[in-house]
Amino acid sequence: MATPLTADQLVAALRAEGVTVVEHRAWRTHNRNHVGAWGPLNGVMIHHTVSSGTSGSVELCYDGYDALPGPLCHGVIAKDGTVYLVGNGRANHAGGGDPDVLAAVIAENYGTKPPATDEHQGSAGAVDGNARFYGFECVNLGDGADPWPAAQLDAIERASAAICRAHGWSAKSVIGHLEWSDHKSDPRGFTMPDLRSRIATRLASAPDKTPSKTPSKTPGAKPTTPAKDTAAPRYQPFPGTAFFRNNPSSPIVTAMGRRLVAEGCSAYAVGPSPRWGEADRRSYAKWQRKLGFSGSDADGWPGVMSWNALKVPYST
Repeated sequence: MATPLTADQLVAALRAEGVTVVEHRAWRTHNRNHVGAWGPLNGVMIHHTVSSGTSGSVELCYDGYDALPGPLCHGVIAKDGTVYLVGNGRANHAGGGDPDVLAAVIAENYGTKPPATDEHQGSAGAVDGNARFYGFECVNLGDGADPWPAAQLDAIERASAAICRAHGWSAKSVIGHLEWSDHKSDPRGFTMPDLRSRIATRLASAPDKTPSKTPSKTPGAKPTTPAKDTAAPRYQPFPGTAFFRNNPSSPIVTAMGRRLVAEGCSAYAVGPSPRWGEADRRSYAKWQRKLGFSGSDADGWPGVMSWNALKVPYST
């Protein structure tokens, strides 16, 4: 179980995984928290929109409709791979589902698929998935014929991996709506075991943060990750918190310090230098606060999510 990511933390996690993000309208305060719980979080749920077109699909998922008010998810994944953030908090996406599936997701102990579901919204044994899952709606008609472009599948993989990486979850924390409720068929057109396999492969390596294209533009949209046409740079994998607590002298520390200075998070009087010290810790604490962390989560000791977002150049 995990505490929900803040808006800044979610954007940072997605960007660190190479996701092209568009912040749509007032998504940061758009939620259904007034009608029910939001958290603790246990996983990520994938859906298809049963719609076509980016703009209309994004507006639908932001506003919802009379019988089901928005937001209808947290992010809408367009066919070009852009992720439009439309909600931050409880969203009407999962509905009721099977408690055995939830238990398997929490334990991450199932095989290729979670146990078969025999519950749904309104059934006697259903549990509230809107409180427990991040939701991504993927633009697709859901008829089995509408294609899933490579850029869209890549973004689904990256967005799911980003949240798993941020919370320390495995790929088994990612399920499809059809695996949650016996009344649902989404996503249709690819299999969840295949998606989980690709997410697991991605999580086994350091994030590849280079997005593949320029985000499309919609009124009021705020792009937060520009496209890059150059070859993907190499970034330093997270060396672990223990690495820094052992007071290392390493070019990794120098490279980290230079990135902190570039991000406007310097507490250095001189330097940075290869030797980890108090100025490094205070600088890193500024970076953590910039990402939205607070309290003990902004103590200056690097963690995997903030490190991935910093994009420290590879050092030998």
